[in-house]
Amino acid sequence: MSEIESTLPRRQLGRYLRDLRLQSGMTITEAAKLIEHGSSTLQRLEKGTGRVRVLDVEALCRVYGADETTTAAMLGLAQQAKVKSWWHDFGDLIPQSFDVYMGLEAAARNFTAYNVELVPGLLQTADYTRALVRSGYPEETAADHDRRVRMRAQRQILITRKTHSATVDVVLNEFVLRRVIGGRGVMSAQLRHIADLSTRPNVTIRILPFTAGVPSGRLTGPFIVLGFGDPAEPRVVYVPIFTGDMYLEKEEDVRKYDQAFQAIQHATLDEVSSRNMLRQIAREYERER
Repeated sequence: MSEIESTLPRRQLGRYLRDLRLQSGMTITEAAKLIEHGSSTLQRLEKGTGRVRVLDVEALCRVYGADETTTAAMLGLAQQAKVKSWWHDFGDLIPQSFDVYMGLEAAARNFTAYNVELVPGLLQTADYTRALVRSGYPEETAADHDRRVRMRAQRQILITRKTHSATVDVVLNEFVLRRVIGGRGVMSAQLRHIADLSTRPNVTIRILPFTAGVPSGRLTGPFIVLGFGDPAEPRVVYVPIFTGDMYLEKEEDVRKYDQAFQAIQHATLDEVSSRNMLRQIAREYERER
């Protein structure tokens, strides 16, 4: 059977199913036999290039012992397997508690991002994250908040590990530096943390000052372009929106965001000046405490 066109939902489904299989301790041959398919069929499904049947996905989740939330998420991805420009409506086909982006982020090898309002998750300190989750999830317990903070910190290993660390190229609007999250002490520590990260060889951080205006001529909002280090897997644009997430992988869409990022980047401070601004504003927060 020939391979069919890969899409983001199909590839993500394959990754999650492979993780579930490995966690169960099964080989591809063992799992395929239990759902009465050949090994090659399951291999293609895990690679994101096989035909997706909802009944097969449901059977695999049952065989792997997946919980209710994970099973619902897998079935939601299966139902959207053919979609290339994908709008993930929170709580629709996929449960709101299942973080699709986190799985995508874990597979990425490079990130290009523009942030307008908040420090991106990969650069956040624990106190900054905690301030956000307390205000964003007031109904949760302190233990739930701590779990979210730990999860965010674990994700940052992607850029801080000694080998195979991801490459990050981030532009922060000056507004991100001036918006006070968690108090002035938290902001001072956060900006120093970003400045320190920017000295790493795999991390590039530039500031778009207020004086730069709107370099691209249009407001883009925040976005992240993710690359996976594999020519067979196209880059994906991730656009977070209040009621859901948008994932774009059509070449024309990715090209437009590349052009927007280049225009924004052209108007930023250079890396050294950006680092100096981060530390200068951190000192201002310290003096104002």
